[in-house]
Amino acid sequence: MPAHVLILGGTTEARRLAADLAARPGVRVTTSLAGRVSRPGELPGEVRVGGFGGPEGLADWLRAHRVDALVDATHPFAETITAHAARAAGATGVPAVVLRRPGWRPGPGDRWHDVPSLAGAAEALPGLGRRVFLSTGRLGLAAFARLTGLHFLVRSVEPPEPPLPPDTRVILARGPFTVPDETELLRAHRIDVLVTKDSGGEATAAKLTAARDLGLPVLVVRRPPLPEGVTAAPDVPAALERLGFGAEGAAGP
Repeated sequence: MPAHVLILGGTTEARRLAADLAARPGVRVTTSLAGRVSRPGELPGEVRVGGFGGPEGLADWLRAHRVDALVDATHPFAETITAHAARAAGATGVPAVVLRRPGWRPGPGDRWHDVPSLAGAAEALPGLGRRVFLSTGRLGLAAFARLTGLHFLVRSVEPPEPPLPPDTRVILARGPFTVPDETELLRAHRIDVLVTKDSGGEATAAKLTAARDLGLPVLVVRRPPLPEGVTAAPDVPAALERLGFGAEGAAGP
């Protein structure tokens, strides 16, 4: 049974997992945050903020702090840290679990266009609309900075850093969002195309329903692949099972 679990956090699932593990007798939980959000909120257990210095630095931290299990519960697009976690776990022999909520899938009435990257989304945009709801977070907006003749509505938790597209309006907000709210947002700003990453989960899925109801096209940036040989647990119970724990809130046999 793991005594010290390091969670690479920043997601709702990471918070839920930390709460479950922190409630178990004899289990020490540390959540590591990248530090990109200035007010992440309180977390159960111990919290550290900042990078590790690559896979070698993470491996050193695992050894120095006697970590018994590593859980990568970062954002599905945190490709670099996921690769570093896999390498550090392999170098140290620490059991590792990737906790990744399932991606979104289109349903009847959806007008989705899959693209492999933000650059691919920027290339496809001019043919789909002129008033864009760019809901991809505050990082990576430089991919759209060269686009002129388009109006962008950008929503993020914290102010994005330049470069931004020349015609951009920024609104700061944190999910979850409701379908009526998202519908009103799209109508009020006369949006005719939505761009989003395939983040999965319910917190920001309402925009997809609103876009479907309004008949809008959606550019969906698909997730980067997991490192070779790595498979993901789709939810907290599955991650707990892989860690060797039983029912929620209590250690398994």
